[in-house]
Amino acid sequence: MPKLDERGHLLTEQANPKSQHLDQLTTLELVDLFNHEDARTIEAIAQAREPLATAIDLTAKALRQGGRLFYIGAGTSGRLGVLDAAECPPTFCSYPEQVQGILAGGTEALVRSSEGLEDRADDGAAAIDNRQITMLDVVVGITAGGTTPYVHGALQAARQQGATTIFIACVPADQVSAQVDVDIRLLVGPEVLAGSTRLKAGTVTKLALNILSTGVMVQLGKVYGNRMVDVAVTNKKLHDRALRILQDLTDLSREEAGHLLEQSDRSVKLALLMHWTGLGKEAGDQLLADHQGNLRKAVSAVNK
Repeated sequence: MPKLDERGHLLTEQANPKSQHLDQLTTLELVDLFNHEDARTIEAIAQAREPLATAIDLTAKALRQGGRLFYIGAGTSGRLGVLDAAECPPTFCSYPEQVQGILAGGTEALVRSSEGLEDRADDGAAAIDNRQITMLDVVVGITAGGTTPYVHGALQAARQQGATTIFIACVPADQVSAQVDVDIRLLVGPEVLAGSTRLKAGTVTKLALNILSTGVMVQLGKVYGNRMVDVAVTNKKLHDRALRILQDLTDLSREEAGHLLEQSDRSVKLALLMHWTGLGKEAGDQLLADHQGNLRKAVSAVNK
């Protein structure tokens, strides 16, 4: 790992020649430049497709066995991990402990910069210890520039516990190496504003986390077709979405869909199973449990 005062050669710290006159551009030219540079995030995801797929497979396997997924980072990288973790329960009805975000500085660092805390490798290791991470778990270390000691300390501690480790960075491996199970490099090039990794690096990291968590939940049976059948019905918008999913996938009226949803204790997945198989709630619950929550497999078991 480069010394903390020797990072100038890192890809994320270099100056972008296309934006060297940034302060002299018209507003429209500035917007166009950002748009052009942001296109590189899509290319970077395409280049990382294989390690991303491997990360999904390993994480899904771990979660099926009762493991948990942890994102850990500092600053923007850490906040993105916390955001992705926070969105899993309402989207997929996952339990809050299943996907967790760990941010250097804790909750306060979500709204107030505490970047100095990223330099403490021991704090990263302590975060792993505090959450009693084991060989069943997956730890994703996120650091745009690749050098964050907090993240490296956490990954080293996680490896010592036998956990699956994944590294996400926006610098090539020959600039910063990492001893992990899956190494994901999202190479978007120098930022429009030199060194500001909340820009392209932040955007491409969000894209990667979207793919990782959604891909894992698809493999865990949280999705039927392209519908979020495990959506948590916790407000009017999500209640409406649940009814529309039921109507779209069945021949039910909105009123009938609403009645079925209540019969299933507001579980879209269970409601669909009950409708398609004629099973009652308890039998449907048991059938889903027998098939690890996979609706398609549960329906096939009845209709085979």
